[in-house]
Amino acid sequence: MKSASRLLCQTSLLSTVAALNMHTKCRGGVYSFTKGKVQRTEVPDSKVEWSAVFEGYTPPHYTAPHILAGPVYADPEIGAPRFKPRWNALDGKVNRCSHTRQYNVVDGFPRNVCGRTGLAGRGALGRWGPNHAADPIVTRWKVADGRRVIHDETDKPVLQFVCIQRRDSGEWAIPGGMVDPGERVTATLQREFLEEALNALEMTPAQREQSEHQLRELFKGGVEVYSGYVDDPRNTDNAWMETMAYNFHQEDTEGVLYSLQLHAGDDAKTVRWQDISGSLNLYASHKDMIERVAQRHDAHW
Repeated sequence: MKSASRLLCQTSLLSTVAALNMHTKCRGGVYSFTKGKVQRTEVPDSKVEWSAVFEGYTPPHYTAPHILAGPVYADPEIGAPRFKPRWNALDGKVNRCSHTRQYNVVDGFPRNVCGRTGLAGRGALGRWGPNHAADPIVTRWKVADGRRVIHDETDKPVLQFVCIQRRDSGEWAIPGGMVDPGERVTATLQREFLEEALNALEMTPAQREQSEHQLRELFKGGVEVYSGYVDDPRNTDNAWMETMAYNFHQEDTEGVLYSLQLHAGDDAKTVRWQDISGSLNLYASHKDMIERVAQRHDAHW
């Protein structure tokens, strides 16, 4: 895979302004990724960064019951016997490094690289510190009568991407998912697309093999468009989402993506081809990633 410039929330961009722009959906309000609801402590813009003095900042500590139940993918609680994580390092097969920068660990707890969120603990996330995901942005040109559709206002061609509706929040999103310990990101990207956009978990082995064969060439040509922090509503002071997003684009207006049968599966409620434009309202930081893809292809936004 080719690498493009890392465009968001990198070390050089972690000024106060950049951090605030990337850190809004996980700050303030009610944490509602559980059957119950937890009120976050209000964090003003001026108090987001850990370097800012915030007298009396004692956010509620919350980890969802299903995480405390100890699923295979989840860490034990901090202080549990034999749990000695190697922060900011590869810890066995678990990658505890941040794509953004090295994070601090205070009293045994890793601190969110983009600042305070008003909630301590892990919330609904399995790992302490960075939780790594991968997001495949699969795109094609919008076509009518065999030609690219040109937008009236910008006079640029309209790009489409495969978009899913999440089961947990109902919001529209890129069909991504978590990187398994020891798994290569390239494998995660293809696996998540097959499972969420094509419902590969319900396929027979022969059907899955056929789908993988159809998409093999497409998934060889991915271009990295983002690597770093995600402004995910599940983030807490001690656990947060990071991702690597790759664009898989088909330039040919008669290729496999025009005959591909989308079928929502796994964590997806619905799936569709979505026209790309600046009016999109997407989950977490996904709109920022999609905008970078539109810019890369000089498409309508």
